[in-house]
Amino acid sequence: MDNTTYIALSRIDALTRSLDVTANNLANTNTAGFKASREVFSDYIVKQKDIHQLPGGKTETYTQDRATYQDHMQGPLRETGNTTDFAINGEGYFTVLTTQGIRLTRNGQFQRRADGVLVDMAGNPLLDRYRRPITIRQNDDILSVSSDGTISTQEGAIGTINLVTVDNLNTLKPEGNYLLQPTTLTHNVAHKEIRQGMLESSNVNAVTEATRMVEIQRDYDLNFQLIQTESTRRTSAIDKITAEPEA
Repeated sequence: MDNTTYIALSRIDALTRSLDVTANNLANTNTAGFKASREVFSDYIVKQKDIHQLPGGKTETYTQDRATYQDHMQGPLRETGNTTDFAINGEGYFTVLTTQGIRLTRNGQFQRRADGVLVDMAGNPLLDRYRRPITIRQNDDILSVSSDGTISTQEGAIGTINLVTVDNLNTLKPEGNYLLQPTTLTHNVAHKEIRQGMLESSNVNAVTEATRMVEIQRDYDLNFQLIQTESTRRTSAIDKITAEPEA
């Protein structure tokens, strides 16, 4: 393979990564609290050998996959009417206790377990400000949550939902489709705004992602065609060079 093929292959490798990220975004369009992922690419410039002495010497540009990050922009809030659905308006994350430790999430779709503990879809308990699972007594029928996270029943306040954040959101490590692992210290959110009976929708724009997928596919096809054309050219050149001269 010559350099043209290597350059095209580097682009195809990056496009494959983009396609995976875009497909995952589309698959989670309806996942509450999901944050879209974005890719970061850069050009890796290489100067050809034996021409570095020449002014403006020829260079080759390869595509390099640098990183993938999450877009933490808030998604739209939608009303569900479910008393154990909570949406965060503004900054902050719910804290849940998993088998791997404490994790953060914007997915406020909780349910009341048989023993009264509020858990997420995977059964991870929702934690209060003291990092204890929030438990609703068996005989408590009325459940209300104020904007500051205070949970009350007909017997009065029973706890407070905790919201935390980190100084740099890019340090949060995604786990699955809605959990985040904090890799730096967390701190409580000063001004909480929790809305009961609502969920934060995914911040994925399905139309934008679908359009991007079409663009990626087209770019992929063009680069693949370039590789095929270059392969045909080289094969033809080799055939001509190695062909026996006529008698």
